[in-house]
Amino acid sequence: MGKNKQKGKKTKTVFQVANRPMKMKHKAKAVTTALKHINAGKREKVESLNQMFSEVQRDLKSVSKTTEPPKKTQPPKEPVNVDNAAQLFSQL
Repeated sequence: MGKNKQKGKKTKTVFQVANRPMKMKHKAKAVTTALKHINAGKREKVESLNQMFSEVQRDLKSVSKTTEPPKKTQPPKEPVNVDNAAQLFSQL
């Protein structure tokens, strides 16, 4: 009746062998490829929107050239009466 038998317990080695091949850590490749696909889709959307906005901008420029704003006419300015201004200052 071996009650105190230890099954499968091994002591861990304190020192590791230098020439033993290390386990390679695997990177999450699925995430990077998914991000590439997302970025490609976004790039296409941005390019199409840029093209649409540039067309709208060209249309606005052509419309603004055809409809010029009315020119503002300023009323003619009266010459300044210096004698009258001097008289008003003297009254102060």
